[in-house]
Amino acid sequence: MSRISAGLQVLALVAGAAATGVQAQGLVTTHKLSAALANELVGDSVAICAKNGYKVVAVVVDLDGVRQAVLRGDGAPIHSMDNAYYKAYTVASVGLSRKEESTKQIADRMAKAAPTTVPQTPLPNVTYAQGAIAIMAGGNTIGGLGVSGAPGGNFDEECARGALAKIKDRLK
Repeated sequence: MSRISAGLQVLALVAGAAATGVQAQGLVTTHKLSAALANELVGDSVAICAKNGYKVVAVVVDLDGVRQAVLRGDGAPIHSMDNAYYKAYTVASVGLSRKEESTKQIADRMAKAAPTTVPQTPLPNVTYAQGAIAIMAGGNTIGGLGVSGAPGGNFDEECARGALAKIKDRLK
């Protein structure tokens, strides 16, 4: 074997070991909805609300707070664009550590909390308004679905729950 080919073999072994070292450090595996499923969720949320006479916006976010799908229903108020996102972002971020499944659960907890444990300054993109639910797969939160524009957060949440119920079997 020539010196060059022996050197290349050693280099290949070193490169392989380095790659194994990187793998040993680990990778974080996350789950999120496909684009098709995220679009189905926002579409069904808006459609369910429209059947009830509500003009809403629906937003799906992943655990990084990135909007995966957004749909503004016909005639939905402009401020609902931001509010639906804030709701989805809140349940996907604030609700994650305590396994809270809705912004209502978060708001209820905050209302009972001692004043010293409630944030004294507003957190960016966080709202405690009802109208968002966690998207769960395998018992873990993988995102949030926020709806805004109905005449009350309870109605927003009903639309979100109705849409999520339609795809629940596909989240296993």
